[in-house]
Formats: sequence, C-alpha cells, structure tokens
Amino acid sequence: MPWTAFTHPPDTLAILLLALTVEAAAGYPDRLYRALGHPVTWIGALIGRLDGGLNTGGQNRRRIMGVFGLVLLLAAVAGTAFGLTATAALFGNWGGLVALGLLCASLPAQRSLHDHVARVAADLRDDGLAGGRVAVSMIVGRNPETLDEAGICRAAIESLAENFSDGIVAPAFWIGVGGLPGGALYKAINTADSMIGHRTPRHEAYGWAAARLDDFVNLPASRLAGGLIVVAALFQSGASPGAAWRALRRDARRHRSPNAGWPEAAMAGALGLRLAGPRVYGATSVEDAWMGDGRAEAGPADVERALALYRTACLLLFGLTAVTFALVAVALL
Repeated sequence: MPWTAFTHPPDTLAILLLALTVEAAAGYPDRLYRALGHPVTWIGALIGRLDGGLNTGGQNRRRIMGVFGLVLLLAAVAGTAFGLTATAALFGNWGGLVALGLLCASLPAQRSLHDHVARVAADLRDDGLAGGRVAVSMIVGRNPETLDEAGICRAAIESLAENFSDGIVAPAFWIGVGGLPGGALYKAINTADSMIGHRTPRHEAYGWAAARLDDFVNLPASRLAGGLIVVAALFQSGASPGAAWRALRRDARRHRSPNAGWPEAAMAGALGLRLAGPRVYGATSVEDAWMGDGRAEAGPADVERALALYRTACLLLFGLTAVTFALVAVALL
C-alpha cells in the first residue's frame, strides 16, 4: 500500500465511525492513561519544550520563533501520524482500518466532556456552591470564586457547547478529511492554542501563529457544531430549534471568538438561556456579547437539559458521518 493509504475517504470515514463508537462506549481508559499518558499530554510536553527553548528575546523574534516552533511541532506530529498509518497498512485493509480507528478514538472526547459537565450539576446538588465551583474549575479557565450558582451552570453549558465544537466535531471533521494524520495535526494545533495562544506578556507574540491557525482550522467545525445543535433541538423536548437558529444567526458573529459563538449561540437559543456575556478570567474581566436572549438564571436542571441536547447532537454527528461514508462509497463504486 502507498504511504497515503487510509488518508482519504471513504477509508477515513470508516475510521471515524469506529473511533466515535469506541470513544463513546469506553472513553480513554484510566489504566491506559496511567501507563502511557494521552496524545494531548505527549503533544503538550513537546509544546512546553519548544516554548522553553524558543520563546526568548524581543517581540519580533518571539513571533518568528513561534512560527518556527509551530512548524517543528506539526512536522513531528505529521511524521509520527504518517508512520503509524503506514504501520497499520501492514495489517491489511480491514486490520489497518481497525487499528487506525482505535488510535483515532483517543482524539475526540465525547465521553469525558459529558462526564465532566455532568459532575458540575451533580456536585452543585450534593455539595452546594463549593462543590460546584471545584467541579467547574476543571473545565473552564475563569475564576470560579466569582461565580454564583447561575454563573457556574452557565459556565458549564458554555464549556459543553464550545468543546462540542473543538473537542469533538473538529477532530471528527479532520479525521474524516485526512484520517489519523488529519486528526492528529488538528489536535496539535488546538493543544498549542490552549497552551500558548493567550494574550499574555509571554505568549502574545510567540503564540500568535498557533492562535491564528487554530481559528482557521476550527472554522468549518464550529459552523457544523452550531447546525448540529439546532437540528438536535428538533428531537429534544422543551428545546426550540427555531430560537436556536435565530440566536445562531443573530449572535454568533458577536462573540469575541470567531468560532465559539456558533455552538454557544445555538445552545443558548435552544435552551432559552443567555450565555457568554461579561465574565472574569483570573483577575481579568472580559466584556463579551451575550449569546441568546433568554434568562440568565440557569440551574443544574439546565445543565442536564444541555447534556441531553449534546447527546443527541453527538448521535447526529455519527449519523451524518455514516450517511457521508455511504454516499462516498457508492460514488466510488
């Protein structure tokens, strides 16, 4: 098989179907994480080493070194991913597809995202504000001590919506486009943005390239994620697909992020809530537009409604992948 085996549809879509199924059923096992770590931790370690070695000097040098570091990161990840793909090809067509499906199952995070957000609602009910603040601090970067119950619940729902896009739909999209190399390269870009793509004195110049590239590669997934949430509202009791669509069209582009507003606005409209808006990260206040025009007072029950909508959207993503696979396979017959 050529070195590009399993990097084009319909093979990549078959790999994605298996990856989504395995990850939804089993997540990333704790025993495996303790023994080997996770692709994100491996990528993060390399990003940290590059940051420590290259992010020095004046702002112009830092920006150039940030581009250079990003190129080195992507080259290392691409080389590893193509090497694993070539190795999987040695197992034959079916064996290679299964091996790559299992490897790609580490890239989306359907199950872990669900569990982390569900814990916020559960801990709020069981342990009050203190428990909710600890739980939500595991999934958001803002200062949890500034959040009341409504703020905790809104933060959890916002994190669910945004991470549905960049933690599930985006890796799925790029796996579908390019197999393991596509998914791994996306994960490297997204991890780099989360680590160095912040407007801090240390990373404003060095992380500029990572932040801009992350914005670009998330463009298709954020729109798709918003659309999936709108359609999911059709099947969710108490959710409004019409309000989701109106909020998405009206508010998505008002978000300070070029991508996060799409799933957040759709989620807010579907649930009759207001999300985003002014909030505090550390000691820094961020003035952002509200997504949706519903109520700001959210509670644990709203988090659970958001999770139900999220589960439906994940099923729709799987169904969309299956239909696309079938259409591509038939077209290539």
